[in-house]
Amino acid sequence: MDSNIVLSSVGMILLFFSVHAQAQTLRTGFYSSSCPRAEATVRSTVEKYFNKDSTIAPGLLRLHFHDCFVQGCDGSVLISGASAERSALQNLGLRGFEVIDDAKSQLETLCPGVVSCADILALAARDSVDLTGGPSWSVPLGRRDGMTSSASEATSLPSPADSVAVQRQKFADKGLNDHDLVTLVGAHTIGQTDCLFFRYRLYNFTATGNADPTIDPSFLTQLQSLCPPDGDPSKRAALDAGSSTQFDVSYFKACWSLTRGCGGILRRRLLFRATLGA
Repeated sequence: MDSNIVLSSVGMILLFFSVHAQAQTLRTGFYSSSCPRAEATVRSTVEKYFNKDSTIAPGLLRLHFHDCFVQGCDGSVLISGASAERSALQNLGLRGFEVIDDAKSQLETLCPGVVSCADILALAARDSVDLTGGPSWSVPLGRRDGMTSSASEATSLPSPADSVAVQRQKFADKGLNDHDLVTLVGAHTIGQTDCLFFRYRLYNFTATGNADPTIDPSFLTQLQSLCPPDGDPSKRAALDAGSSTQFDVSYFKACWSLTRGCGGILRRRLLFRATLGA
């Protein structure tokens, strides 16, 4: 599977949310006259943070997806508040807010009140993928920022704990199909996850007291070293251990593997295989 095809699909899926959630027409070059340095400013800001910490790239991509999946790409996930999306349990691990705030601050100096936070987030996600070796794409712009944000709406987000059937239904509810679901699973090629979400497979899988027998022994040793039984549950592990800083198709290959799985997460491997009809 070609990475350019995968990323083009990711971009189209995120655009799908934008178009269906907003009445205005999006177009490339939207700020060419009103704020000609908009895209370059976002790019330089993302690069600044990426050069300090490359893991900000998957953080920004995930932040954009969590924004889009709930009520369209309207920037509502950026709104602070006890009852806002940002405070929902599903969003507590989101990263990259400071990047968007920084870019917005610069753009307010250059072009006050012109560039929306939603557009900044869409551009930052694209630039993050490009910086990790994935393809770039033109981002249609002109989104308007949402003025409301509700934590309860975040329950529509897919969860690692969801069954395959539930995840498929959540995507179907958004007008998306199995191909879209598998495509977005592939975006985890530059992602990380907390030990909390897969440690159960390493020590007491299905209450047997043993590790999941489908995990390759050498890979199991690596994971157990990283995530000991009583270790920090928030410690992070790469989902694509072979090339965690490169946007490529190796995550798909790991998902298809009968021994390694998707970064140690059984649910995503089952999801990947089930949605392909395997």
